[in-house]
Amino acid sequence: MSLGIMEEEDLAEYFRLQYGEKLLKLLQKFPSVEEQSDSPSIRLLEKKKEAKIMHQAMEQKKETFKRRMENLNLRWEELGVKEEQLKAHIQKFEQFIQENDQKRIRALKKANKERDLKKQRLRELTKAKQEMAALRQEHQRLSVKLQDYAIFKKYLEKVVENSEFEEIHEVIARYKTLVSMRHDLMQSAQEGQEKIERAKARLARYTEEKDDEVLQHNNELARLQMRFDRARSDVIFWESRWAHIQNTAAKKTLLLGTIKMATLNLFQIVSKQQKEASQVALEDTHKQLDMIQQFIQDLSDIWAEVKKKEQLQSR
Repeated sequence: MSLGIMEEEDLAEYFRLQYGEKLLKLLQKFPSVEEQSDSPSIRLLEKKKEAKIMHQAMEQKKETFKRRMENLNLRWEELGVKEEQLKAHIQKFEQFIQENDQKRIRALKKANKERDLKKQRLRELTKAKQEMAALRQEHQRLSVKLQDYAIFKKYLEKVVENSEFEEIHEVIARYKTLVSMRHDLMQSAQEGQEKIERAKARLARYTEEKDDEVLQHNNELARLQMRFDRARSDVIFWESRWAHIQNTAAKKTLLLGTIKMATLNLFQIVSKQQKEASQVALEDTHKQLDMIQQFIQDLSDIWAEVKKKEQLQSR
């Protein structure tokens, strides 16, 4: 929204708030229709006069308000310029504060670094003093030890005088050689003893393993012997069962042969009675039995029929 439109809206709102109630009060002060003159022209002139007065008052107020708004706009622009200036000053001040903070931080870091370096130098100095004191103590100890070993020096000098060696260091070298040889021999003996101990341990483990294997084989042999005994008893049992089965089978075979012969004889008798050529094989016992059964059934039916006729005749 532009500044002119805002001024017009503000001006209209201002006159509405400032003069709305005043105009209402002025209109209320006018005389009523009964109080006014009956002349329309007089009333019209009075109304025009009042309207002109009110219009002049409103124009005057409007001009006054316009000047006030112009002054306010000028002051607002001045305040905007001052605000920008103040922002620029604040930005410069913040930049100044920031630079001072950075300088202060750098100064603090430098001071802390120098303080840490000083502490480190003090620690190094203290450590060096302690090392110096330890070296002095070691020097004193070695000096005392050197004095104590002076007697051995004299002893070695006498050894050189009374032996084939020409210098003390030759004696010391010979001693070191002997010590080294003794150490090697001791190490070899220890290694040999360790090998013997390892061999004994292997022998013990081997003996224990073989004993375990022998025990396992004995257990397996006992288990196999038990299985053999059970198998032998089972063989005797099943041999007796087989003999019994063979005897029973022979009896069943004989009985079956007898039954087949009897069936064949009955079948031949039935065939003769029927006076028909039979197509049944001699080995087909089941078919022969079926034909014998059918023949007996036919005889039974005939006999039943005969009995029935005899009963009817007897009545």
